Amino acid sequence: MKLTRRAETLAQCTGMGQAIMGTLFLGMITSVAGVITSINAAWQGAGELAVSNAIGGIAAQTTFLVFADIVYRRSNLEHAAASVQNLFQTVLVMLMLGLAILASAGPGYTIGHVDLFSPLLLAAYIGGIRLLAAAGENPMWQPRQTALTQREPTERESAPVDLRQLWLTFGALAMVVAAAGWVTSHAGIVIARESGLSQTIVGSLFTAVATSLPELVIALTAARRGAVTLAVGNIIGGNSFDVLFLVGSDVAFRQGSIYTAINQQQTFWLAMNLVLSAIVMMGLLRRQAHGSGNIGFEGIAVLACYFSGVALLFWGE
Repeated sequence: MKLTRRAETLAQCTGMGQAIMGTLFLGMITSVAGVITSINAAWQGAGELAVSNAIGGIAAQTTFLVFADIVYRRSNLEHAAASVQNLFQTVLVMLMLGLAILASAGPGYTIGHVDLFSPLLLAAYIGGIRLLAAAGENPMWQPRQTALTQREPTERESAPVDLRQLWLTFGALAMVVAAAGWVTSHAGIVIARESGLSQTIVGSLFTAVATSLPELVIALTAARRGAVTLAVGNIIGGNSFDVLFLVGSDVAFRQGSIYTAINQQQTFWLAMNLVLSAIVMMGLLRRQAHGSGNIGFEGIAVLACYFSGVALLFWGE
């Protein structure tokens, strides 16, 4: 909650905007717990847990958008937060997920023990972020403004603000999130070993949801404060960063390419993330003003897909 308030202030004081702040800073910081979990698991040889934590977190975070939509009572969240940045971020997530699926079906060629698809994924993310920044500065088109579209403040905060203090506090809160991720990774490995549950189940549901809780809290807090672009940008931006967990895990996994360790259940979950991202994008494009129970068609579809996927995951265990 403190991160959200500071991020909203920084977005206005620096002129960065909520979409970029949500993607580059909140998305990365709230993903720190997850990336530490995946890298630590891969380093200890638990490749299945590392991959499942990464891809399970994307599904959980996308589903959290529905809860933020419920909290934002004024209109459908995807209608209010429609922007070229959020649309672009969703496409970037889908591109990176597609590359991960290609890597899992690929030959597993490595340099040392790092798969050749890992630097490609990293390059796709960096290039996408650069294009995102350019699209925000010089957009070639904009979604039509309606009475329900949430507009960001166009002027920087005029009140005196200590930016240095804001950034230091922001960094300290990020370290707390990172420490929680390190503890969670160890707990997940022990749970998988002692409970008899597969690493796919533990990673996709337990550690993924646990390390994604910061995204849920930020999405809910931002939506309640009316910072809807920040809420959506944090979730979608965090999703694209979560795909990079696979790159870090591949580097830490000393048994070879981590993509060749992706099993059928994980491939199913990767495809599910593509479906969920596509549904969110349709919601951003359709811009349904109001829905049933304050959520639009995309919220109902995301909930149905996610919980159906969870049920199938347990059914196949």
